[in-house]
Amino acid sequence: MNYIWELAIKAIQKGIDESDIFYTIGQPFSAYMELSMECMNEKDILKRVEINPYYRYFDIFKELFEPNLNENQETIEVCHDLAIHHLKDIDVLMGMNKREYYIHFIIRDLEQGYFGEYVKQKINVFTPDEKKTLANNLLRLYETGEGIYLLRDTVRRIFTSTYIFSNAEEKDEIIFYLRTKQTEQKEQKLEVIKYLFLPFKCTVEVYWENIFGVIGVDDLMKIEHIMNY
Repeated sequence: MNYIWELAIKAIQKGIDESDIFYTIGQPFSAYMELSMECMNEKDILKRVEINPYYRYFDIFKELFEPNLNENQETIEVCHDLAIHHLKDIDVLMGMNKREYYIHFIIRDLEQGYFGEYVKQKINVFTPDEKKTLANNLLRLYETGEGIYLLRDTVRRIFTSTYIFSNAEEKDEIIFYLRTKQTEQKEQKLEVIKYLFLPFKCTVEVYWENIFGVIGVDDLMKIEHIMNY
């Protein structure tokens, strides 16, 4: 990592609140890198990060932080941290299109409880990428109203090995064969997806590791891995 935006994005991907990172002027700092870490191959997200503020922002900081000024160091460090966080946010958001802003806003609404207290309590079982999937498909739901299709699409994207069947002849039922070990966290993810996308008229049947046999689908005709339906 060389740039502050790289550090911020990596923190977001790891589920770390990057607003807790404190950016301070390196003592000393490298003239050839923006991040001045002790280890050039540092992979951890540190809470205190030394940087070279003049690497890309010389025109901003050339008259603000005189290197030889020894007074009010604490105030200088706080002002520097606030300025770098602002510049970092601009860096991270550059290149975002209108839809990506909407996705960001919907993720915030999910986390703040605008989609219900239940979702607010469970939303953090999802990874940052999975939250984007939820938000993007909620936008598509507003645009198309295709709840069943988007329910299936969301499940496929989060449980990537899933088989999905519909039992429309006898009743409005969707069958998910998730092909993964059942855990409390995965159950919570599925329940949130159903809460957000499942139409009232439909019911869901879920199979985790084993399912009934389906002729013509080799993965579902394995001996000792078939259930009665």
